[in-house]
Amino acid sequence: MPQPKAIIVGAGIAGIATAIRLAVKGFKVSVYEANAYPGGKLSEFEQQGYRFDAGPSLFTMPQYVDELFVLAGKDPRRYFNCQQLDTVCNYFYEDGTRLSAYADSEKLVEELSAKTNEDRENIRKYAANSRLIYDITNHVFLERSLHRLSTYLRWPTIKSIFRLPGIDAMRSMHKANTSFFKDKRLVQFYDRYATYNGSNPYRAPATLNVIPYFEQHFGAYFPDGGMYSITSSLVKLAEELAVSFYYNSPVEQIVVEGSKATGVKVKGDLVEAEMVISNMDVWFTYKKLLGHLPGIHPKKILQQERSSSALIFYWGISKQFTQLDLHNIFFSADYEAEFNSIWKDQTIGHDPTVYLNISSKLKADDAPKGHENWFVMINVPANKGQDWDALIDLARTNIINKLSRLLGEDITPLIQSESILDPRSIESRTSSYQGSLYGTSSNNQFAAFLRHANRSSKIKNLYFCGGSVHPGGGIPLCLLSAKIVGNLTPAIS
Repeated sequence: MPQPKAIIVGAGIAGIATAIRLAVKGFKVSVYEANAYPGGKLSEFEQQGYRFDAGPSLFTMPQYVDELFVLAGKDPRRYFNCQQLDTVCNYFYEDGTRLSAYADSEKLVEELSAKTNEDRENIRKYAANSRLIYDITNHVFLERSLHRLSTYLRWPTIKSIFRLPGIDAMRSMHKANTSFFKDKRLVQFYDRYATYNGSNPYRAPATLNVIPYFEQHFGAYFPDGGMYSITSSLVKLAEELAVSFYYNSPVEQIVVEGSKATGVKVKGDLVEAEMVISNMDVWFTYKKLLGHLPGIHPKKILQQERSSSALIFYWGISKQFTQLDLHNIFFSADYEAEFNSIWKDQTIGHDPTVYLNISSKLKADDAPKGHENWFVMINVPANKGQDWDALIDLARTNIINKLSRLLGEDITPLIQSESILDPRSIESRTSSYQGSLYGTSSNNQFAAFLRHANRSSKIKNLYFCGGSVHPGGGIPLCLLSAKIVGNLTPAIS
């Protein structure tokens, strides 16, 4: 019997992980990538002596990376290593407050209580509530398909259904957080976790208050070699498993015969396979790759509100700042106004919250000696035709003013090099519709159930992975989408 073939569209992190899982199952796997490099958003580049991880910079739950090596019978430590952070992030408020989010839970409680005068027990109760949401949702919503009857017939699912009121889906994150805390600074601290999947804490369900548990319980890490080493190590593993990667090879069409996916077209040529998995944003999958079959498009899903996007400045800075760490947040003075600008007005407010990542703090050769590589990001709306050039100019000025004020030094003359990534370039480089980072938003209490399934209900042998489908965006969830696809695909006899 000839070895069955599987084709994966896109070499993003979910596509690479899916390739590994299918290769282990015995498939001959080919990955077609439009760019000249793998990783999608999880890529890297260099400019004038500075190295930057282009996309995601917070790494949690490394066990999902290790799992792929173990699955292939390999020792993860021979391919990939990372160090756990003692301080997850530093926070700077406009009133002068500075918080350090320590990895040690009791140390974090003491820090938050001392800096905000919030009762320690309230902070501990909040952490317990976050864990409760995780316990209810994890094995049901994150690790299994929500679109198969068998998921709901399992005893763990049935138990979780009876506990559903505990996930707090009927009120917003912000409302839940104000019920726990009196101090507005602490409310803002926990509201920020909505941005981890591109959502609005004033609309997103309080179920998302599970996110602090991921960070606190499982920890935050920095990979040896930087974030891109996640991509490079998994590509190496995939290639050892005989996965073939074809770069500069955009897929033009998913070929469907009858109601069955039979391959793809690349550069006008037909490449046949028994299975096709799309790691491309589900919107572009239907509009471009399945555009010849409009009757099968899931219209309601494709019309869903998109997640927020990002504006990123990559700056080479000719100084080192001792008060900064790997991860740093500079909060806006009016958080609600910031989110109203993004979600209601579809623009960038005058005082955005600024995220600053400096990988050279832990990987010194990412910047010249005495310098730092600054990854400076703000949350912005998805691209709907705004005047981005004007918005970028204004945002750049406001960001520089904010950082200079809170750091006590004008950073303008310190900027030695600059690159910019905005929603337009995010869309063009990663095929993310409207430049949204996480596919559809999670601003609906039923968002977890409304994401696109990992397997097509209308086309046989067509599967979906990545941040635009179940269970969501971000590195851990993308890796879980690959795991779900791996479990859905048939075994080779």
